[in-house]
Amino acid sequence: MLYYLHHFADYFGPLRVFEAQTFRAMAAAITAFVFTLWMGPKMIDILTRLKLGQPIRGKEEVHKLAELHGGKKGTPTMGGLLILVSLTLCCLLWANLTQLYLWIVLLPTLAFGALGFMDDFQKIRKKNSGGISSRQKLLGQLLIALAVGLVLIYHPETRDHARSLQLPFLKTAVVDNLGPFALVFFALVTVGTSNAVNLTDGLDGLATGCSVSVVTVFAVLSYLSGNRVAADYLLLPYTPGVGELAVFCAAMAGACLGFLWYNCHPAKVFMGDTGSLAIGGAIALVSICVNQEFLLVIVGGVFVIEALSVILQVASFKTTGKRIFAMSPIHHHFELKGWNESTVVVRFWIAGLVFALIGLATLKLR
Repeated sequence: MLYYLHHFADYFGPLRVFEAQTFRAMAAAITAFVFTLWMGPKMIDILTRLKLGQPIRGKEEVHKLAELHGGKKGTPTMGGLLILVSLTLCCLLWANLTQLYLWIVLLPTLAFGALGFMDDFQKIRKKNSGGISSRQKLLGQLLIALAVGLVLIYHPETRDHARSLQLPFLKTAVVDNLGPFALVFFALVTVGTSNAVNLTDGLDGLATGCSVSVVTVFAVLSYLSGNRVAADYLLLPYTPGVGELAVFCAAMAGACLGFLWYNCHPAKVFMGDTGSLAIGGAIALVSICVNQEFLLVIVGGVFVIEALSVILQVASFKTTGKRIFAMSPIHHHFELKGWNESTVVVRFWIAGLVFALIGLATLKLR
C-alpha cells in the first residue's frame, strides 16, 4: 500500500522513495523482523495454551535420538504461521500489488503453508511424528506446483520468460523453450525444494537460518533480473516485473530472522511443516520466476545435501541392506557421531553462507 505514496511526490518530493524497490525491500525486511519479534511471545503463548506441542520420535524409532531430543517434547509447533502472517502483511504494506509475479509466489506460498498446517495438525491429533500420508502431501504439493506452472506458461505476461532454461556460468540460455516439459520441470523444482527444506527442519534454528541466506540471494537476483540495465550488464535474463519479488524475498528474510530469535537453541517454538513447506515452496517459485532453477542447487546447497543424504540412505539400505550414515537426514548423522546440536546448526549455517556467496559469485563468472 505504501508503494502508492510515490504518486503524491509532486506535492512532497521525498515520497518518491516509495517507488524504489531497493528501499521497499529493505523496509520490508526490517518491518517483518520487528513484527515477528513483537508477535513471537503472543503467538507462542497462544500455541502453548492450545496445547499444540510437537510430538517427538519415540524410543522405538531411534533410541539415541529420543534421548537427545526428549526434552523438546511439547514445544509449540506451527510457528510457521508467524512467518507467513508477517510475510503477508509486509508484502501488502510495501509491495506493488499490481505486479503479477508477487501474487504468483505469495498465494502458492500460503497454499504450501496450509498444506503444512494440515500435516502439523494431524501429528498433534495423532500424538506422533506422522502427519498426513506421504501420498496426500505429495499430491497437494503437485497440485500447487502445477497450478503455478500453468499460470507461468500460459499467462501473456509471463509465458515469454518462463520457458527458457539457464545454467550458471553460461551467458545464454541452454534451452530457449522447454515446451511441454516446462510444467514437469517446474513441478520437480517446487516439490523437491519444498521437501528439501522440510527435511532440513530437524534441529533448532537449522532450516530457519539456512533459509535466510538463500532468500537474501534471491532477493538480489530478483532485483537484478527485473532491472534491464543490471540484467544486461550481468547477462541475466531480463524479466519485467520480477523485481518486485525482491520485496517478497526481503520480507521472508526478515520474518525468518525474527522467528530465529525464538527458534534458536533451545527453541521456544518450531516452525513445523507449516513453515518449512511454505519456505521451500517460496524459494523454488522465486527461482523459477527469475530463471535460476539450477543456481538454486548451489545457493541452497545445504538443502540439497540434506535431501541427497536421505535418498542415498534409502537407496543403499534397499539395495545392500547397509546404511551410509548413522541416520538421515545428515544433520542427525553428525548428532549421533557426537556433535552437539548447536555445533551442527552453526556449522551448517556457515556452509549455507558459503554456498550463497558462491552463488552470487557466478554472476560475474559468465
